[in-house]
Amino acid sequence: MSHTPQSTSPDGPICLQDHNKKNRLEAKMAEDTQSTNANQLRQAASPSPPPPAPVPLTPGPRASRLQQVFGQALARTLRANSYANFSGCFPTPAKHVPASLESVWRQLNAKLEESAKAEFDDIIRERDAVRHLNELDRLVGEARHRRDNGQGESRVAPHTLTPDELYRAHLTPYLQETQSSLNARIQATEAQNAELAQHIQGQRAEIERLLLSLESIVADVEGAAAAASHFSKENGLRQEALKMDEEVKARPEI
Repeated sequence: MSHTPQSTSPDGPICLQDHNKKNRLEAKMAEDTQSTNANQLRQAASPSPPPPAPVPLTPGPRASRLQQVFGQALARTLRANSYANFSGCFPTPAKHVPASLESVWRQLNAKLEESAKAEFDDIIRERDAVRHLNELDRLVGEARHRRDNGQGESRVAPHTLTPDELYRAHLTPYLQETQSSLNARIQATEAQNAELAQHIQGQRAEIERLLLSLESIVADVEGAAAAASHFSKENGLRQEALKMDEEVKARPEI
């Protein structure tokens, strides 16, 4: 029995591999598309905050007000150094060379004004005051805008609160005040108790010292009593011996 060999197309395995690669490529593209869509949805749900607006270096309201206050203060200082006050300090030149003295006064005031303005400008530049004051103006403006438009923390309507929340809201201030008062009284009582305990310990130490002293006195008394008893016994024997001796002497001689 003869077997006829089956003919295999040389392009069969190659076509199968290309088909598998195509399926994997399509699956990868589908995953990338889903990931991109998910990222877009997350960004739309929680957008990142916008970057802060750049702070202009042109003086704003507060910076302008600072410069205005400085100018007014400097003008008052220069007015205080009037020619009448200045010439009063130099009566002789004011009498003989008033024009020269007035020229010196003008130069002095001009130099004072120039140096004061230069120093003020240096301080403003070193401290970067204009930018910081403009930033403060921006923050205050944003805060007012949020306040006027009802932005920020949401206020809870009282009628939406539960009875327990209303109860706690009304009683919490009084309870906190009472707790503070009780804590103060407890602290005062604890301080008094500590002082009394220290006083009692001192009294106990003094009682122990007195007991030790009393025990010493009792021991001395007991020793003295023992010595006195021994002395009385010896004295009694001596008296009996003397009595017997007298009796013997009183007997008539035999």
